[in-house]
Amino acid sequence: MTGVIDHWSKDVEYDLDDVALRIRRRVLDMCLGRGQGYAGQGLALADVFAHLYFRVMRRNPDGSLLDRFVLSTGHSAIALFATLGELGVYEEEELRTYGQAGSRIEESPLEGTPGFEITGGSLGQGLSQAVGMALGERLRGSGAKVYCLLSDGELQEGQVWEAAMSASHHHLDNLVAIVDNNHMQADGAPAQVMEVEPVVERLAAFGFVAERIDGHDHEALRRVLPHASVAQHGPVAIVLETVPGKGVETFEHHHKVHYLRLTRDVWDEAIAELG
Repeated sequence: MTGVIDHWSKDVEYDLDDVALRIRRRVLDMCLGRGQGYAGQGLALADVFAHLYFRVMRRNPDGSLLDRFVLSTGHSAIALFATLGELGVYEEEELRTYGQAGSRIEESPLEGTPGFEITGGSLGQGLSQAVGMALGERLRGSGAKVYCLLSDGELQEGQVWEAAMSASHHHLDNLVAIVDNNHMQADGAPAQVMEVEPVVERLAAFGFVAERIDGHDHEALRRVLPHASVAQHGPVAIVLETVPGKGVETFEHHHKVHYLRLTRDVWDEAIAELG
């Protein structure tokens, strides 16, 4: 795999379309190892992760992140691992041990794994923890923002809405909730399991400045995810309309894209299809 970014630099303006493509390639390469994984989510989230980690979130002088990211939807970790691989946090060979016994590249990683703030496999808890982090950063006066990614199916959890109410009550202007609205969960579409729409209107009712965009539109991502230093008024929610398997048409229409178990030749074809 070529084009690896070994070190992030604040002085470089990255081609985010290209970064997202490389993240997608890594996602497929990670799944190739044992022929299965959450490739659909990884491909879908590549664009927003490219923006967050290569444009939006700020760093301290030593290169560590000032702003914080909370992955509530733990099984979408493959996208974050692939992104961290582009940043040089993980070596390519280690990423290829994704989901294998003894590997720290787990399908739903534990808190303390480099790049992961929480253990997010049990859905519905991440926004609560992000609210606590945002309150803590405000008390510290650090100026840090906290970004939390959660899924549309996760909105079926009552704890999410308690956290949303708390964020609004405390006027957390350093909190950004990002909803991966992919219309998919393990047991079917959320509309069939338990409807969560209208997501934007519900978040707005809880006090968020909320907006829905195409999660693969880079111009829209630039607009709704400005540089972290830009002031906001209260908690923000961005609802991303994403396509699981984005970039590999075969996967975009796969009936089991939530979790893919495929033969090596199919993965090879997907990599070729991605380009």
